[in-house]
Amino acid sequence: MTPEEFRRAGHELIDWIADYRTRVEGGATPVLSSARPGELRAALPDAAPQDPEPFAAILRDLDALILPACTHWQSPNFFGYFPSNSALAAVLGDVASTGLAQLGLNWQASPALTELEEVTTDWLRQLLDLPATFRGVIQGTASEATLVALICARERATGYAAAHGGLQSVPRPLVVYASAHSHSSVAKAAQLAGFGHEQLHLVPTDETYAMRPEALASAIGQDLARGAVPCAIVATTGTTGTTAIDPLEPVGALAARHGIWLHVDSAMGGSAMILPECRGLWAGIERADSIVVNPHKWLGASFDCSVYYLRDVQHLVRVMSTNPSYLQTAADEVTTSYRDWGIPLGRRMRALKLWFLMRAEGVGRLQARLRRDLTHARWLAAKIDAAADDGWRRLAPVPLQTLCVRHEPPGVAGEALDAHTLAWVGRVNDSGRACLTPSQLDGRWMVRVSLGVESTERPHVEALWRLMQGAVRGATR
Repeated sequence: MTPEEFRRAGHELIDWIADYRTRVEGGATPVLSSARPGELRAALPDAAPQDPEPFAAILRDLDALILPACTHWQSPNFFGYFPSNSALAAVLGDVASTGLAQLGLNWQASPALTELEEVTTDWLRQLLDLPATFRGVIQGTASEATLVALICARERATGYAAAHGGLQSVPRPLVVYASAHSHSSVAKAAQLAGFGHEQLHLVPTDETYAMRPEALASAIGQDLARGAVPCAIVATTGTTGTTAIDPLEPVGALAARHGIWLHVDSAMGGSAMILPECRGLWAGIERADSIVVNPHKWLGASFDCSVYYLRDVQHLVRVMSTNPSYLQTAADEVTTSYRDWGIPLGRRMRALKLWFLMRAEGVGRLQARLRRDLTHARWLAAKIDAAADDGWRRLAPVPLQTLCVRHEPPGVAGEALDAHTLAWVGRVNDSGRACLTPSQLDGRWMVRVSLGVESTERPHVEALWRLMQGAVRGATR
């Protein structure tokens, strides 16, 4: 494809994306895909074409084959999982990143990539009101950032054992602590970092599903008594299931007292901290050794754009650095080499997505959108609370934008209640008019309503509430 052919095809593709967003935001497209397993695969050729195909044919198949197999995360009626916004300004940043095709091996490989990432991560740090002692790096996902954090914790606790005998040379077991409601990536990271599943200790939670500091203190004491080494604590501000907020002040005090690495998973809730009125939710954040915030969730940057902040950059570089001769340059002593800030050697120019987003939207508009979503969540919570006589029950506080809901008809409990829950949420999702996520809480099924798509406005939330009520009536017939 020549630059001129690219120009023509690019205009067509941008028009196609704009038309798609218009259709999906207008509600003309079912939110959940109705594709059956294997259906798309069967419709595609078994092998790549031998000769070039016209771009018009590719666009036709994009419409006819790919689009029907997509779930529409950007629909204003998407209330499942978590918001994964891809603001159109960020889409353009992603296009620019791919078009420039930079590869960040070191500063010399792309000065723009390195310095733009330094600037944009610091812009975000300021918006979050984090201390200037923190520096940021863009990782792919929060899972990747958590793995890096646990590796850093491991190396600090063992005196950099990886450079010598590794964990096989460590005489005492290393323990990681996390809330029982922490993300599954914590367990995965603990295993990949070599701690082992048995050394991940899940701390009991309180009635709000937040970590109990006294239970954490007890667990640490028990582990010290048996000769284990408390190595890392993963606290969460905005758990996946309920958006619970672990109390960072007392948890951070325990971490400091015992010399334990404190990593704060704020992948979802971190975006809310651009609002001054929300920062009380992570009071004590300055005690953290590392923090992860995902702008590719609620804030609006296109996936993947997960920012990992930490206080001791030199420790990170010592843990992660590789310095082959072909990557050494005269600028190394005075510039950042992001290859030493994470697992991959190379990196895309992901900062362009964040840069485009912040400049095109502005802080005020980003803040206004998040405040709108918080208002919508409070409105829906009030409606559910007011419908308690009709069997509706809100199961957890709503500190952010996610509600945990169950409908409990009189006399229905246990497995029958689970069946009822799955029946009515299935009706909502099968309707194509909205998407909700069933999940388990305290051993029973409930429904998560996660607000925050960029185009979701009050009429969409009102329509969802009516749809939920109608689905319950249908499920009880």
